[in-house]
Order: sequence, then C-alpha cells, then structure tokens
Amino acid sequence: MKLRLSPQTVLVLDAFLDQAEEWQYGYDLSRVTGLKSGTLYPILMRLAERKLLETQWEASDPGKPPRHMYRFTPEGLRFARANATAPASGGLGQVALGLVVR
Repeated sequence: MKLRLSPQTVLVLDAFLDQAEEWQYGYDLSRVTGLKSGTLYPILMRLAERKLLETQWEASDPGKPPRHMYRFTPEGLRFARANATAPASGGLGQVALGLVVR
C-alpha cells in the first residue's frame, strides 16, 4: 500500500503502536504527538479511508457530545509494524524528527 509517511503521520502511527489494540481518542493522540487538530484529524481520516484505522463513536452521557475513537485494523497494525524502522527504544516519531542517536 502506498501511503506518504510524513513525519506527522509517522508520529501518529508511533502513538498507536504504543497501545496497538486499544481504542484511542483524537484529543489524547493530539497530546501525545503534539500535533494540532488541523494536522491530526486529516491524518486520522486518511488512515481510516485506507482501512488502516477503524473508527467508532463512543456513547456519552446526556448533555455531553459523543467522542470519536480510533484503533488499528489488523492491516493497519501490520502496516505500522512493517514501516517501523526505528529501534524499539527510539520509536517511529523520533526517527521522523531526526532524534535517534546512533
């Protein structure tokens, strides 16, 4: 699958790999990656369109808006692991930002 792996996309994949099978909220991903919503949500949408992420709305209490949740599909998990070029301690995001010390 062809997918442009910008440094920002790599940060998002790295954040998902930390908890690969758990549902995650966009807000939490924003905090972990440091990406603003205008950057993060288009990446999440592209990953979901390519069937690398599955999405669902979380039911919420009355008066609270529902929250969108994301997690890897089996194909997405394989894709992220196959494109993980960093050592286990480095992480994809550090490679993308040139922070891995060799």
